[in-house]
Amino acid sequence: MRQLPLEGVKVVDLTNVLAGPYCSYQLMLFGAQVVKVEMPGHGDLARRLGPDPELNQEQMGASFLAQNAGKKSVELNLKSPEGRAAFESMVAGADVLLENFRAGVLARLGYDWDRLRALNPGLVYCAISGFGQSGPMSAAPAYDQIIQGLSGMMSVTGTPETVPLRVGFPLCDTIGGLMAALAVSAALAGRHRSGQGCFLDLSMLEASISAMGWTVSNYLVSGVEPEPMGDQNATAAPSGTFETADGPLNIAANQQAQFETLCRLIGRPDLPADPRFAGRESRKRHRQTLNQELNQALRGKTAREWEEILAREGVPAARILTVPQALALEQVRQRGFLTDVPLAGAGERHVTVTGNGVVVDGVPLRPHGPPPLLGQHNEEFGAAP
Repeated sequence: MRQLPLEGVKVVDLTNVLAGPYCSYQLMLFGAQVVKVEMPGHGDLARRLGPDPELNQEQMGASFLAQNAGKKSVELNLKSPEGRAAFESMVAGADVLLENFRAGVLARLGYDWDRLRALNPGLVYCAISGFGQSGPMSAAPAYDQIIQGLSGMMSVTGTPETVPLRVGFPLCDTIGGLMAALAVSAALAGRHRSGQGCFLDLSMLEASISAMGWTVSNYLVSGVEPEPMGDQNATAAPSGTFETADGPLNIAANQQAQFETLCRLIGRPDLPADPRFAGRESRKRHRQTLNQELNQALRGKTAREWEEILAREGVPAARILTVPQALALEQVRQRGFLTDVPLAGAGERHVTVTGNGVVVDGVPLRPHGPPPLLGQHNEEFGAAP
């Protein structure tokens, strides 16, 4: 396999918990060297988060393991002369600096953009925060759930009876991390041409609103305020969750040909001729009635049977799986998405971590080492806690 796209790129990572570490995990998977700078004796809060008390006690909690394999760890106190000297040396030799403090925290420690740029004119400095480095909310604290609520996501998640609901995982943190990784990669490409670094100010709130796509543009462009629709897709019908003999099935027959094929396969070729269901917009208006007709027919077979029948004929359909079931899919296993890595300092113990779904020249991106112990690489980088 040829050299990975970010091989040789050095990242100094001051981030904590999720959005920032998820960003640096993506950069690591693409080949970058990532050095986590952690608070002496304490480290990333995620080291103590997870369902396994023993791992939490060992500062290797499951939340930490999820996005820190393949990185290095040094302990630095940025308020001590020794810690500051080591940090400045690392910044001078780095390509990227990541942080996710509240706006202005790093500047108050003496490292605003002017100071960082003086240390390293080619530095790409990415500050990830809830609201960005400017504006009336810039200093406010923000966790994923706060951003989910403020972005409008929770207002469209659930049914009219259950709204607002939180998405079942830290989606806004993940979006923020992905957008940061994209921004950093773009800045590195730009630096290759110009030779100059830049300051990236990333707002998780704005990134999350951007990621809502059609939900936002329908309002901005057409003045249509989005509403919660539960498991149904507002853009098409039939598109949502349906009932089978043994459980739910997702069907997204968003195109006319797909709808007609669906009706033929379930034994209801009459439905496309019904004026209520003949066209895309009329199907959306009569969604509930159409769903009742489809559910009645779909209850005759299992979800797995319908998945195979419909997908074979080009109708997007699939079961709704649990997380363990999704991880056990042969599709996921065959592409090398999951990797076993050793736990540092834990003898023969291994843990399984995910990649990111990218295959480069036929080889899936994987972490190239275990998650680091706190301060494991202090000596390598001249750091003393």
